[in-house]
Amino acid sequence: MSLSIAVDPGSPTPVFEQVVERVVEAVREGALVPGDRLPPVRRLAADLGIATNTVAKAYRQLEEEGHVETRGRGGTVVRDDLAPVQPARVAAEELVRAARASGLDLSQTVGLLRRSW
Repeated sequence: MSLSIAVDPGSPTPVFEQVVERVVEAVREGALVPGDRLPPVRRLAADLGIATNTVAKAYRQLEEEGHVETRGRGGTVVRDDLAPVQPARVAAEELVRAARASGLDLSQTVGLLRRSW
């Protein structure tokens, strides 16, 4: 596994969200597969020149969203148990298509989902 992440501190998107987006993209594109370990928080923070708390916040969000799991000293790994949620994944992909067609960005789409939850 070779995770290549770049962030833009000048972007209006917070850096922790950029890290989340890059990891999710890597999973979607197959650069990260189930069982792959993410770099330790401190190492990724040093590589990116950002605070460790920023990377830790990104990893917590990735875990809350179900993309990864933290295994203590085993590190943070890409989850491999997402098959049972296939119907929800199909619905999510439909939501993405509809949101993009409506001109919504990710934050607005998440807000819409929260209001519907």
